Amino acid sequence: MSVLLNDIRMNKKSTGFVPTMGALHQGHISLTECSKLQNDITIVSIFVNPTQFNNQEDLQNYPRSLTADIEMLQRSNCDIVFTPEIDEMYPENDRRIFDFKGLDKVMEGKYRKGHFNGVAQIVSVLFEIIQPTNAYFGKKDFQQVAIIKFLNKNYLNDLNINIISCDIIRESDGLAMSSRNQLLTVEYRIAAKLISETLFKFQKNYNNFTVSRLKKNIEDEINANPLLEVEYIDIVDNDTLQSVDYIETGRTTACIAVFAGKIRLIDNISF
Repeated sequence: MSVLLNDIRMNKKSTGFVPTMGALHQGHISLTECSKLQNDITIVSIFVNPTQFNNQEDLQNYPRSLTADIEMLQRSNCDIVFTPEIDEMYPENDRRIFDFKGLDKVMEGKYRKGHFNGVAQIVSVLFEIIQPTNAYFGKKDFQQVAIIKFLNKNYLNDLNINIISCDIIRESDGLAMSSRNQLLTVEYRIAAKLISETLFKFQKNYNNFTVSRLKKNIEDEINANPLLEVEYIDIVDNDTLQSVDYIETGRTTACIAVFAGKIRLIDNISF
């Protein structure tokens, strides 16, 4: 991969990179399409990264569909697919600990201990190998995008990579596209649309509520469905990811994690 990309760079070609864990859907393809528009060469990696799973059952159950993924990428005219093995990416234990100045201690970081450190481990390795001009991430993983931008600026700035975040792609009923959606039974899949429905409902009239009441109303409406259980709902500053007492248009986002049975889904909306 390094030799191939060195040749590409020698020819002054720009490269776009989309790191994934596979089980691809239209959300991933939208990132690939964005890269195709902005770069000469588009690279997608498929690697289920063990260090970012704090739950081994979740790692074992994570959907894997490499053949279908590659076929999907071929149809989208992706140029290069990188599918390394675990021992290639981690020839020895990665003991690096990253300091994200508190960005990793809230929301996902609070409920998934060590998750973002594992994300940083694999993304930093991939960035060192690929050294892309641009790297693309979906806004569904709102907190992850903030972590990646911090990592890029404070640990990998010598690579001169531009981080580009792209809009959430949703199913026809509004559910944010996710590889985990494949694990939902029909009953839970129908119920899961309530997550985005509730977020959009309160996005339209948030001025009628205090932040605390807004969060409580969102949580109560989703929990009213017996198939769903909110793990957290927070309304945060876009830069610091800290909870806010009032909503500032253009600078505030509501982030949520919900269990549909055993399947954990996340979503967010901006105000």
